[in-house]
Amino acid sequence: MKPRLLMITLLAGALSASAAAQTGRQEVAALKSAVEQFLQVQAGGLPGQVTVTVGAIDPRLSLAACAEPQAFFMPGARAWGKTTVGVRCAAPAWTIYVQANVTVVGEYVAAAAPLVQGQPIDAGQLTVLKGDLTMLPAGIATDASQVIGRSATISLPPGTPLRLDTLRSKPVVQSGQLVRLVSSGNGFSVSAEGRAMSTAGDGQVVQVRTGNGQQITGIAKHGGMVEVAF
Repeated sequence: MKPRLLMITLLAGALSASAAAQTGRQEVAALKSAVEQFLQVQAGGLPGQVTVTVGAIDPRLSLAACAEPQAFFMPGARAWGKTTVGVRCAAPAWTIYVQANVTVVGEYVAAAAPLVQGQPIDAGQLTVLKGDLTMLPAGIATDASQVIGRSATISLPPGTPLRLDTLRSKPVVQSGQLVRLVSSGNGFSVSAEGRAMSTAGDGQVVQVRTGNGQQITGIAKHGGMVEVAF
């Protein structure tokens, strides 16, 4: 929200509070303003242009005037899509719930060509589209770098928005590959060889069997290395 617009909004809220103090009845406009400002703050770090729309509040609602109404989220709620915001007053004590909608218009990555299951994805197979991210499935890729080099777990047609949980990282360790186990800490560093028991991408958990038959769990890294924490 621009500084001038925010100042006007705050002034309007102050005037509403003043009017409420004179009538003894809470002004609906002040409640809507509290919800909008709360959602703008909560959505401040979202990746796109945020628009907040506060639902209608019954003008016949009769609440005692409150000097400082406080907006809050119910557990699990967030500033994303259709949401509900609570507004409460400590003295006099009351609480209401207001419906609102938060849209986030931003860029997301989609398939520009058919993507074959298991085949590495390159930049030429991708396109960047713009839309309301809150209307798309969770975990949508918003940057091509999140996708390039990975592969789809199922074949996808052109135009499909790409979800990170449906993409597999390029393996950095193959099952049966000879890998180097490395571990380091305060004042020590050790390494040993072992054989990977599964295939894993960078940062994924992998089991390794050492020369003496011991099974060790570590984190797969580029270059055939597996980091182990002791």
